Amino acid sequence: MKTDYFLINLTVVFLSINMVRLSFSKLTRPAMPAIAHYFGTKGRYEEVNPHLLNDILFVNTSLVAPPSPDCNAVNLVSVVRHGTRYPTTKNVKKLARLYDLVASDASGSAPWLNDIKNHWKMWYTEDMDGKLVEKGRDDHRHLAMRLAKSFPTLISEESLSGNRIDFITSSKHRCVDSIKAFQEGLHKLWDVQDMDYKHYVDDSLMRFFDHCERFVTSVENNKTALNEVHRFKSSREMDAVRRKIASRLQIPYNQFTPDMAEAAYFLCSYEFAIKSEISPWCNLLDESDAQVLEYKSELKQYWKRGYGHHINRKSSCPLFHDIFKRLNKSAYDYRFGEVVKTATIQVGHGETLLPLLSLMGFFKDEKPLTADNFSQQHNRKFRTGRIVPYAANLVFVLYECRDGLRVQLFLNEKPIPFPNMNQFAPLFETVRKHYSKLLQGCDFKKECDMPQKNLRNTEL
Repeated sequence: MKTDYFLINLTVVFLSINMVRLSFSKLTRPAMPAIAHYFGTKGRYEEVNPHLLNDILFVNTSLVAPPSPDCNAVNLVSVVRHGTRYPTTKNVKKLARLYDLVASDASGSAPWLNDIKNHWKMWYTEDMDGKLVEKGRDDHRHLAMRLAKSFPTLISEESLSGNRIDFITSSKHRCVDSIKAFQEGLHKLWDVQDMDYKHYVDDSLMRFFDHCERFVTSVENNKTALNEVHRFKSSREMDAVRRKIASRLQIPYNQFTPDMAEAAYFLCSYEFAIKSEISPWCNLLDESDAQVLEYKSELKQYWKRGYGHHINRKSSCPLFHDIFKRLNKSAYDYRFGEVVKTATIQVGHGETLLPLLSLMGFFKDEKPLTADNFSQQHNRKFRTGRIVPYAANLVFVLYECRDGLRVQLFLNEKPIPFPNMNQFAPLFETVRKHYSKLLQGCDFKKECDMPQKNLRNTEL
């Protein structure tokens, strides 16, 4: 009888997943711009997982299987970027300036230019200011369903109703709306009707950079911290892109600024991410143009959030410590028969994930990204479109195995080895030893507090 009961329940679970899948299978697969792989942080999640275009709820169970059959999943800790969003007010202003110039001064007979001038309307408004779009809500609804299917003993209806899953978010509206959508996805999957959505805001974890005085002073508010970005904007590569776009629009080169070239790149990426449409604006750029504009954006992320300055990654110390604290506590509770929190879902920003990944040694190139080495960096590891597209996620899963605790790491639902380790699920103690200097140090106060004198002379 118990076997029959289990089989009935298992059948119900698969039926519920398949019913949800059918409701999304009607979505049409849009054509893709040739330059979509170069959209960086403005890229869709589907570009790193293209199989989702055919089945948005597909999970490769072989990739998320436990390290061995004798392993039991104990705990999951995740850091997730918010879903697809509107442009910020700053970028909307850039888009508007480009549109006004093209509408008034561009000429030519190309059909795409006719579409821009006579049919496309400037529909982005400043009050959108980075708000989550419906596609962004779907990003998180679907991710929730896939993670629940990937780790059914950790993200389960029982864990949710028993308050054994923590939901944490940045205070930004796009993150709050994302975590609500994540919970909506779980409720829809399990057909939960009468359960409140619960989350709490913790900017000390999800927006640690705002609380790090040394980062704010030395990088955020220091114009010289992004010198490589400014230099690249006036490089021969950017100059070539400007000349090509100005020629396509038949606009004098001196009227077409680097910011307008970037605005064309943004318009193509936003239209595709938000509306799944190939915008006529995409015709302003070819693949080589997109690679240059991607690199310009990468330089900004590298020098502001990645390896460019020491404090960028050290500002993430609170989040790093909190992740290991949660894994340690769940391991202790599990071994001593206490009630275990099965999962932590945390929603932040690309600016949350990049410093953490850099702190842990991921995606570090042999040579720093600079304004002068674009041509040598085509095969770089630090490529944000592959690391932190919309809804990017870093997931730590702790297992109790016969030979001890093991931890498995996933980036965007794919297993990824820890730096300098040749196993995908090493012993947890090995991981702790690997990061022992950070676990014993990485003091946020020491790293981020600044003396009141000589602030301008502080080393980055």
